[in-house]
Amino acid sequence: MAFWKIGFSTLLLTLFLACGEERPERFFSLNLGGDGSKFTSGAQVPLGVKARGDRAADSVRFYLSGVELPVVDGQVRLAPTTLGTKSLEARFFSEGREITLNRDILILAEQSPEIYTYEIVNTFPHDREAFTQGLEFYGDTLYESTGIKGASSVRRVNFQTGEVLAKTELDQNFFGEGITVLGDTLYMLTWQNGQGFLYDRHTLERLGSFSYGQSREGWGLCNDGKVLYKSDGSERIWKLDPTTLEESGFIETVTNKSIFNKTNELEFVSGKIYANVWQKPSMMIIDAGSGAIEGVVNFGGLEKQVTQHENLDVLNGVAYHKGRNTFFVTGKRWDKLFEVRIVKREP
Repeated sequence: MAFWKIGFSTLLLTLFLACGEERPERFFSLNLGGDGSKFTSGAQVPLGVKARGDRAADSVRFYLSGVELPVVDGQVRLAPTTLGTKSLEARFFSEGREITLNRDILILAEQSPEIYTYEIVNTFPHDREAFTQGLEFYGDTLYESTGIKGASSVRRVNFQTGEVLAKTELDQNFFGEGITVLGDTLYMLTWQNGQGFLYDRHTLERLGSFSYGQSREGWGLCNDGKVLYKSDGSERIWKLDPTTLEESGFIETVTNKSIFNKTNELEFVSGKIYANVWQKPSMMIIDAGSGAIEGVVNFGGLEKQVTQHENLDVLNGVAYHKGRNTFFVTGKRWDKLFEVRIVKREP
């Protein structure tokens, strides 16, 4: 009993000393202009370290996501290469001790998205049973992936007739998602299995598989000729090395007002990512470098031009035909494939 009392007393003393130990960072705070949490890219804002009591901060340096921010007249310019959630950090000394303060802030786009609409150029037949998840041209050849467990596939299609020229089906426990073609390889995602597949684009023979890294799920996929871009149902679009399939970073999709997390099927054209908005008849135009949503395409009314049936689902699937300089769009279980031009809406 005496041993228990001694042990308990020692524990109380240890806790008391730990609670009383001075944490110097609690005497300082980041003093940031504006509302302190959201800023437009390029904004000049006052930034400093505020001390309490007789404390002082010496040799203060500021960093945004690891990049040092020059301070001019007590202000910094918040202009990171990519937008979204960033870590703001202050490093300084006080009484000979190095101290670090951190705060997450949101950097938004400078401009609001421009609004676009569409003009139908041609209408082609499309497999009504295809639950379209990915769509991409390689030259004049259209590749398509479909979803639903037990009905998922990757296929090569004659876009003018809708004829399926070749098809490889996935095992029934996989839900197929987006695709992209780079060189002789077709890359395909699955939804929640944390796994993607590689196919020979000529034969659609499976060549191998790869696992996801930090990305949450598999949604859309595209490439710029060197890097693969992958959406996962969050605000992030991940960059993948096409050889190792490792995630090398990400961009976050934002407007001038908020962060956005509904990117689905993807297509890369001239530095922009065109992304279907999940469950909506619209598409975003995203700067692939910064993540800024620069435009929104309203495809309202297009669904009414396909055969209406009980299994009809939403717009999904976007492919750019370089030779024709047009986009091709369809939807899940739509019986039509539309060739369209994207045009800016008149004020």
